[in-house]
Amino acid sequence: MALRIEDYGIVGDLQTVALVGRDGSVDWLCLPDIDSPACLAALLGDDSHGSWRVAPAGAGTCTRRRYRGETLVLETEWETPDGHIRVTDLMPPRGRTPDMVRIVEGVSGRVAVESVLRPRFDYGAVVPWVTESPSVLGTERSGTVCAVAGPDALNLAATVPHTVSGETIGSRFEVSAGDRVSFVLSYHRSYDPVPEPVDAEEALSDTLEYWRDWVGRTRYEGRYGDAVRRSLITLKSLTYAPTGAIAAAATTSLPEQLGGVRNWDYRYCWLRDAAFTLLALLSTGHREEAKAWREWLLRSVAGDPADLQIMYGLDGRRRLPETTLDWLPGYEGSTPVRVGNGAADQLQLDVWGEALVGLSLTRSNGIAEDEDTWRLQRSLLDHLEGHWDDVDNGLWEVRGPQRAFVHSRVMAWAGVSAMIRGVERFGLDGPIDRWRLLRESIRTDVLTHGYDAERNTFTQFYGSRGLDAALLLIPRVGFLPWSDHRVIGTVDAVQRELGRDGLLLRYRQDADGVDGLAGTEGTFLIASFWLVDALHAIGRDAESHALFERLLGLRNDLGLLAEEFDVTAGRQLGNVPQAFSHLGVVNSARILSGIRGAGTDMTGMPEHPTD
Repeated sequence: MALRIEDYGIVGDLQTVALVGRDGSVDWLCLPDIDSPACLAALLGDDSHGSWRVAPAGAGTCTRRRYRGETLVLETEWETPDGHIRVTDLMPPRGRTPDMVRIVEGVSGRVAVESVLRPRFDYGAVVPWVTESPSVLGTERSGTVCAVAGPDALNLAATVPHTVSGETIGSRFEVSAGDRVSFVLSYHRSYDPVPEPVDAEEALSDTLEYWRDWVGRTRYEGRYGDAVRRSLITLKSLTYAPTGAIAAAATTSLPEQLGGVRNWDYRYCWLRDAAFTLLALLSTGHREEAKAWREWLLRSVAGDPADLQIMYGLDGRRRLPETTLDWLPGYEGSTPVRVGNGAADQLQLDVWGEALVGLSLTRSNGIAEDEDTWRLQRSLLDHLEGHWDDVDNGLWEVRGPQRAFVHSRVMAWAGVSAMIRGVERFGLDGPIDRWRLLRESIRTDVLTHGYDAERNTFTQFYGSRGLDAALLLIPRVGFLPWSDHRVIGTVDAVQRELGRDGLLLRYRQDADGVDGLAGTEGTFLIASFWLVDALHAIGRDAESHALFERLLGLRNDLGLLAEEFDVTAGRQLGNVPQAFSHLGVVNSARILSGIRGAGTDMTGMPEHPTD
């Protein structure tokens, strides 16, 4: 029986992320990068598709687990009839090679422990050739086991002996109070020299120091500080250090409906997700990540502005062809399992706005830009000026017909506004009178065609009676003030029509034939955080705080959130950890705490501007 999505914790090295279950099994690990093929893929199948379990022999799920302080070092404990052990999991920030370190510590009694590693490359499709060679790790002589297939190689070193049975690498040993046994799993290209394994204890010390130093640079004095810092650590774990990109999530194909077909690959950098993540990082003092993302963005979007994509690979590559992995049965039978994402080829006009808003956020937070950066932004706006009223697929990447989505046009308006602010506030050069006319034209069009006066609400697209949770962002980007009756009416309508047990759907999949896919999905967590912000902004503070605290209660015991929540089954759904969900924690906590000043909204101005 598969573990629930919330039964997993994460460790990572700022280039990839491993999922560690309550049973001590690493069931998802992509190497060398977060969007590389998985070498442990039991998450989407079973142990035969790759896993690595370290736990007491015969024991099930752990007694308790936690992160060691405000770090990404995971501690999992078992109390058994024979004694008590602790397994510490970590991935030290990347040096020459990616390494996963697991340290078994005896706390009390004497406990028999097993390590069982089943490496499988290419998402479980390729069984490697496993060989042993002598080496030294720490103070005890042991064997290093090497698993090789094609260009990929894994090396497992430990302070206890291994046995190899076919393609499975096992160890069985006992620990008493004070004993420590170390495992180091390293990846390298099979044609490169075998790397020396890191020292496990030094790696632990270095990793703790790294995270304590990083969290120590956080500037946040509001309420819910523990939750905010845990979500910031999670967001940081999804950054890709070599380029500055920010992955939307660490996994692919965790379903939005159990047993359904809504299974997508989120291991890439979406411009809109990254723009909101920037807001969370900048508002809490983490400017280096914003600078790195801006450089990634400028490299990725360089070229013809008409070719702007909604997402890119973490290295900035454009081609992300979507394929299915038919040999994987999927999480709880949810197929197909997909890698790549066909939505990269969709037209989503809001991303031009999101790119311009994201660059405006870095500018408003004192990150200097040069003439080339501004010239690129002008070229993006030149394209948007001629295409803002095209029909598109919308921000939710629907696979139905293209429509005149209200959110797409509102974000076009926001992008133009960001450029106008660049001229007005920062003295940059541009045809501001023309841009002001353009901004007013978009605004008039949306107010005329995207608003249903009879129901006092904006709609999902022109001519629709359906709603969309993204309509809650209309005042967030400054399009209308929060006090406007059309905004208040939209908040009420979205809450009423998209609400499910107090949480929000993105939109109704059965409305207006917009979706193009079978089945349904769970409530969307970032949409529910947007509702928190909206309720606060229109003066319904008690309701806003109650909803926020309920959302915090949906996190797992490690403070992690996936993309969605199934209110009927009472469990998380979708890819995990989801950047959108965690930036919702940070931004909503900041807003509810009344923090302004350094914290800016998507306009680059303090939240909730007056009329």
